[in-house]
Amino acid sequence: MNNKKFRSLFMLTLVFLISACSLIYDKQVEWETVKPESFPVLYATGFAPISLQKSTHETQRMLMAIKASKVAAYAELAEQVYGQQIEGNVTMADLLIENQQLSSSVQGIIRGAKVVKSYPVGDVYTTELQLNFEDVYNIYQVSQNKQKVKDVTYF
Repeated sequence: MNNKKFRSLFMLTLVFLISACSLIYDKQVEWETVKPESFPVLYATGFAPISLQKSTHETQRMLMAIKASKVAAYAELAEQVYGQQIEGNVTMADLLIENQQLSSSVQGIIRGAKVVKSYPVGDVYTTELQLNFEDVYNIYQVSQNKQKVKDVTYF
């Protein structure tokens, strides 16, 4: 009797495996790229003091401030795209706060941003950036084709 049950179970398992394999290998899948309906545009501004740059040459201080303001603007864009990670720590003794710390960080890659304006305002250099997500979408389409199933044909 056990041998009969074993054969039945074996045959049922074999039929299931054969039918599962035929479902996997007997089809053709066509893919279609999906484009979003709308794309947001983000703006960011970075600032850097000119006179506080560490150089004795005025021109070099200006160039350093230009670069620093651009990096600050990119950091602001990264905050808008990826958000900020906030960590806090409070130390208490006798129900009194002894030490309180707060730190934040942002990490990400910004592609496709454009410098809209870069100009000095008094002793501060300012850089304005724009990030159009349609440009970002096009960059990613070239590098990695995100797709959806368009059609499946079974044989």
